[in-house]
Amino acid sequence: MREEGGMVHIYTAIEKLEKNHDYHIRSYDPNEGRDNARRLTGAHETSRIDQFSHGVANRGASVRIPRQCAEDGKGYLEDRRPSSNCDPYSVTEAIVRTTVLDYQP
Repeated sequence: MREEGGMVHIYTAIEKLEKNHDYHIRSYDPNEGRDNARRLTGAHETSRIDQFSHGVANRGASVRIPRQCAEDGKGYLEDRRPSSNCDPYSVTEAIVRTTVLDYQP
């Protein structure tokens, strides 16, 4: 992702995250998505809990690609769905399972 041509890998990861959206919503919230249901409404720069979205510099998307990364053609992505009371280890595990290990729940 951070090397030349990394945008291909970023978009591949985003496709995988989209396919497992429900799994990630449950993993990112210690109450299996119930807390996120109150937060992810589509208002106030949040995405909707029932829809996966992505975009460059889009703070209202589920997954955001920073503008500079898009301009450079490499970089990173931000998953904006985890709740503030998430378990960071569970979130990291879910992201790695999906994007690296091709996990399908």
